[in-house]
Amino acid sequence: MRLFAAVLPPADVTAELGAAVDELRRLPGAGDGLRWTTRPGWHFTLAFYGEVGEELVPELSVRLERSARRTEPFPLSLRAGGRFGGRALWAGAAGDVRTLRLLADRAVAAGRRAGVTREEHRAYRPHLTLARGNREPADLAPYVSALDGFEGRTWTVGELCLMRSRLPASGVPGEQPRYEALARWPLGGPRGAGG
Repeated sequence: MRLFAAVLPPADVTAELGAAVDELRRLPGAGDGLRWTTRPGWHFTLAFYGEVGEELVPELSVRLERSARRTEPFPLSLRAGGRFGGRALWAGAAGDVRTLRLLADRAVAAGRRAGVTREEHRAYRPHLTLARGNREPADLAPYVSALDGFEGRTWTVGELCLMRSRLPASGVPGEQPRYEALARWPLGGPRGAGG
């Protein structure tokens, strides 16, 4: 199964961002060459594990739970945006980004220690993907500029999630991946003898 570790913003935070994205989608050319992601799927990926055999999930879960216990809840908000070339438009993070990066590092280490191999490791750049370019790179500059003034309300990140991603299989244009939370662990939870 295709798995990743993530932080999920609460519904009122994604609703606030959703209003800003609705404005972006009204910009001239917003439908040309872009696939917009949808609100139920918005998340901050901490570690992408790819295809993981079911036999590795229990050990990965134990290690992610330990990572969550070792990380105290922290404040975060959505702010401004950016792009990865012409391939992806994203909303950024503000607040205790240092702890978000620490949690990402711990999620990557949990996967490695559980035997989940990753082909590449990049420096963590917190982002929530809003749109992706189709086949050709898109001009995302107007959208990034429109997001410059966006600043969402602050919330307290209180859990780490292990997510399953189901990619579209129907071939229907615009179909989105489906995400399912397989497990959730509170941050800074009770510490056991092995914590």
